This record gives sequence, C-alpha cells and structure tokens, in this order.
Amino acid sequence: MAVPSSSIAPPLKDELDIVIPTIRNLDFLEQWRPFFQPYHLIIVQDGDPSKTIKVPEGFDYELYNRNDINRILGPKASCISFKDSACRCFGYMVSKKKYIYTIDDDCFVAKDPSGKDINALQQHIKNLLTPSTPFFFNTLYDPYRDGADFVRGYPFSFREGVLTAVSHGLWLNIPDYDAPTQLVKPLERNTRYVDAVMSIPKGTLFPMCGMNLAFNRELIGPAMYFGLMGDGQPIGRYDDMWAGWCTKVICDHLGLGVKTGLPYIWHSKASNPFVNLKKEYKGIFWQEELIPFFQSVSLPKDCTTVQKCYIEISNQVKAKLGKVDDYFSKLADAMVTWIEAWDELNPPSAAVPVPKGASK
Repeated sequence: MAVPSSSIAPPLKDELDIVIPTIRNLDFLEQWRPFFQPYHLIIVQDGDPSKTIKVPEGFDYELYNRNDINRILGPKASCISFKDSACRCFGYMVSKKKYIYTIDDDCFVAKDPSGKDINALQQHIKNLLTPSTPFFFNTLYDPYRDGADFVRGYPFSFREGVLTAVSHGLWLNIPDYDAPTQLVKPLERNTRYVDAVMSIPKGTLFPMCGMNLAFNRELIGPAMYFGLMGDGQPIGRYDDMWAGWCTKVICDHLGLGVKTGLPYIWHSKASNPFVNLKKEYKGIFWQEELIPFFQSVSLPKDCTTVQKCYIEISNQVKAKLGKVDDYFSKLADAMVTWIEAWDELNPPSAAVPVPKGASK
C-alpha cells in the first residue's frame, strides 16, 4: 500500500537550516511555503536594527539583527559585513545543522520546461547526498542521476567519487551579471533551462553566486566566509565569489567536491547597474590579480582541517594581495577573526580532519 505523500517526512528536515539575508518583509516566503515550511529558517536582518521585519505566519525561524550580532560576537563582530548581503554568513556560524541552504529574498519558485514548479531545495539535497567526480570529467555529467552512468573509458578507480561539499544552483529570468554586462545588455533574460548537474573539475575556479546555494556545513562551513563588503569597505558584490574561490581551493586540497547546475530559481529583480558599478569597479580590476593568486595557492599537507586551510590562505592573502591594496591586509585579519569566532560558537572538537577521497 502506498504511503500518502503528506505523511512522508521532508528530506533532512532536522539537519538543514535555510539562511536568508534581508532588509525587507519576507512576503516572498509565501510562494516557497510548500517547500520551505517544514524547515527551520535563520534570518539575518541587515541595515537598521530598529526596523521590524515581518515573516509570514507558520514558519519556524530565528531572526538576528546587527544588535544581536554585536551581542553574540562582541569585538569579533567586526568581521561581519554591514549593509551588504555578505552578512548572511553570520547565519552559517550560528546554525547547528549539518546542511545550509541560502537564498535571496528576490528569488522565487521557477518552473521546469513542463511547467512544473521546481523544488530547488530537494534538488540541492540530492546534489549534496550523492558523490562528486572532480578528478575525471564524465561526458554524461552527473553519473548518479537516473538514466545516466559513467561512460566508456571512465576509470573504475574514480567511480566511487568523493563527498560533495557544495551545490551551486542557477537562475532563470534575471542573470547574475556584473555591472558592465548589465549596462550593455539591459534587457537580456536567461530563458535557457539546462537539465544538468556537473562536478567542477579539480583545479578549476568558478564565480560562486550566493543567491541559490547549498553546502555541507560540517565539511566546509568555516570556509564560507563572505568577506568584508558594504558599509565602510571599498568593494561590494564580491562576497560570494570570495567565499567561492577560498572554498574551491580548500575543497581541491581536502578532496571534496563542488557541483553546479540544477536547481534553478526565478530571479525576479535586476539591481541597479550604476549602483553595482560603484560597488564593483575596484573588484573588476582586482580580480585580474585575485584569480592568478587563487590559481597558485598551495596548501601544505599539515592543513588537514578547513580551519587550518583557511588560516593558511589568510596568511597568503596578507603576504601577496596586501601589496595590491591595504584592503586585503584588513580582509586577511578579518578572515582570522572569522575563524576565531566560528570556533568559539562551534567548539574546535568539531574540526576533525576531512578524510581525503572519501565518498558518501
């Protein structure tokens, strides 16, 4: 006898937190209610802490504003950005769950080509619970999906795969473009639905977008620091990419996997390209130095935990990128502060070495 769908527990219901940074009422959750309501939400309120953020009834949530961040972290709160969505990483730090899904408040439920609503969270969970294959590319993409497998010529020694640390989702409608591209393509919309998930190969960096992102907090959480952005900083809109570059280098070193592709969400609102250009313009120049830096980062063998890897990257940031601009020396210090704060809220006993090449 079939079990009624209503009685089937949502996957990872007690093991996953949804983290949402916001400055506004969260009406967008109404559309996500069928998919998000069973889960616990961590809302990180940016901007004016005296403003009341309204959350639709029926959701289980905790909300932190800047006063809460200052109270919990004390002087170490300086590492959490203000007036920038980078503040979301505070939610990663205070969570006690194994998995995190983070989404922006201008993202809605997308539809697949058949017109069916996409349960983005469910697809992220599938991505995280199946192995990645970063050491050898499979031309059928994800070999663990129904109807796919490893192709002829794929080494059997690599077919076990490795643990997946990150699931990077995509977006329909408003593309995640930088300001110059927005300015020259103001009307462009992404209508291409590519039904694929793939492991990003070892040694390959990628521009991580934080608006539709899931990760295994126990495996890679301390690396998901979104940097110093926004108020008082010379740069913005590079928070998720900074976290992505650090995370990918560490995943490569520890033998963990990163996937990109499905699921899609519907990105509803284009941000102002002129405002974005003001935030991004230094980053557009700096990234020509940043990418070669991350491509050349080498982590010693004794870096066996994410924390050790991250501190080593911070040392290299200060030594090499500090010459590019003083901002990176300040950022390197904030990276150390972030790890110290993480370990205070998450006892170091949890920072066990990651088994290299292990699979789920």
